[in-house]
Formats: sequence, C-alpha cells, structure tokens
Amino acid sequence: MSPKSGPKRLRELLKQPGIIRSLGAHDVFTALMVEKAGFETVFIGGFGTSASMLGLPDLNFLTMSEMAEAVRRMAARVAIPVIADGDTGYGDLHNVQRTVEAFEAAGASGILLEDQVMPKRCGHFADKRVIPSEEMVLKIKAAVEARSDPDFVIFARTDARQMNGLDDAIDRVNRCCDSGADIAFIEAPESRAELEEIPKRVNHPLFVNMLTGGVTPILSVNELEQFGYKVVVCPIESLMVCARAVRELCDAWKNTGRVDQLATQAMSFAEVKELLGVEKFLKLREKL
Repeated sequence: MSPKSGPKRLRELLKQPGIIRSLGAHDVFTALMVEKAGFETVFIGGFGTSASMLGLPDLNFLTMSEMAEAVRRMAARVAIPVIADGDTGYGDLHNVQRTVEAFEAAGASGILLEDQVMPKRCGHFADKRVIPSEEMVLKIKAAVEARSDPDFVIFARTDARQMNGLDDAIDRVNRCCDSGADIAFIEAPESRAELEEIPKRVNHPLFVNMLTGGVTPILSVNELEQFGYKVVVCPIESLMVCARAVRELCDAWKNTGRVDQLATQAMSFAEVKELLGVEKFLKLREKL
C-alpha cells in the first residue's frame, strides 16, 4: 500500500466499530496470504523478521535499515495497511525520528515504539528493563514531530509490566497517549484479570498481543472486544506454523524419500502461482 493511502485507511479502520484482527507476517509471501485471507491489516514484527531475514533471535540483532527494507518490500506488494514494529526506535530521540521517517517512507501505515532499554529483547522474554517514563514520553513526542502524514499511526508500547507491575505500565501508556501517541499497548499482561482491567484504566484505544506460548493467556477475539480492545494481533503464529510444516517436510523426505504424501497439507503449485500473480506477469507482453 502506498505511503499516502495506507495511514488514511488504517485511521478509517480505527474509527469503525468493532475490533481489528491483524496477523503477523515474517516475509512478503506470508503477507500476501494474510491479505488474500481477507484480513484488513498485516503486522510485521521484529521477532519474525529477525528469524526469517537473519536466522537470529529477537535480541536487537536487526538494524533499523534492515527492518525498514523489510517493511518496504511488504508494503510494495500488499494493498492493506502494514503495521510495523519499530522496537525502541533504535536509539535516542534523533534515532526515533529517523526511524519514523524511514518506516513512513517505506510504506508503513503505523509504527510500534517501546520503552525497553537497549539492547532490547522479545517482550515475552525474562529480564527486560525499561527506560524512565519521562524518556519514553520524549520519544513519543519526537515520533509525533517526525511523521510527515498526520494519519501515520503511532503505537506506544510499554514492557514495564514485568519489572514494575501493572500500575506503572498503565500510567506509562496513558502518559504516552496524552503526549501524542494514538494507540496504547501494554506488552505481556500475565492473567485474564489483567487483560480485563487494562481497558478500564487506559483512556485510549488499545492494542493487544496474543502470542501462543507467551506469558499472556490466550483469549478469543470476542472476549477481547468485549473487554474494550481495538486491535488484536497474533504476531508470530504464521512463523511457528510454517516452521512445523517445514520440519515435517524434512522428516518425510529424509525418512521416506517421498514428499507427495504431504500434498493434502500443502498449498498446491497452482495456488502458489496464483498468489504470486504469475499469469499477470507472463501476459504483460500480450497486454502491451
């Protein structure tokens, strides 16, 4: 989606009633599948991108330029808004502004910015640390100043729940949104009760993360909507499903010398070609 139309479309979705379901995509092919399935947005996260691009964990290996390039490739091929993970903004206030500018130019419709100390780590890992709340507020103000399109959506994420408790996490996102962020995101609540409490005390639209195997209990979309959340994402489930499928393929090929027995579990060659738009490109010469 173009840098001009994507943010506007995301804003429109946020204004509509009901919850927005998003799904994480670790590469462009997966993003095409998310779009074809009818989802209205796609999420590109640091965990999945680091795994697919570098084969490395979400421990701050991925650079801003690498992530911006991944965003650019994805936004160029899908017509739905891309919500991009900007981690900590990759440094101080000037780095945050450069990150916002780069992601916006790459075609993202919104960016997540978090309050972890660098080097950061996945939000569901132990031993996270966060910067002072005042510093995060400054980062949000810097991000707001840096965006060229006022529709570009800024998500304020806090990882303070793990080390400081829920009260501090709620205070942080409220302060960030009061300072210009559009969406609040408290990473890794640890119980159903916390998930229910957060919307009662956060005075802004809320993003929630349903990571299978993480520290947050998995609730249905209907439950989350009833609680008051606006956006829900399953961030790396597509990566985990793909990983298991490839592992089963490897096992079958190694142990039986055949892979055709997996045909019922796989997308057909014809379906892959259709998703990639092969015929459109092959017929370009005829069209011209």
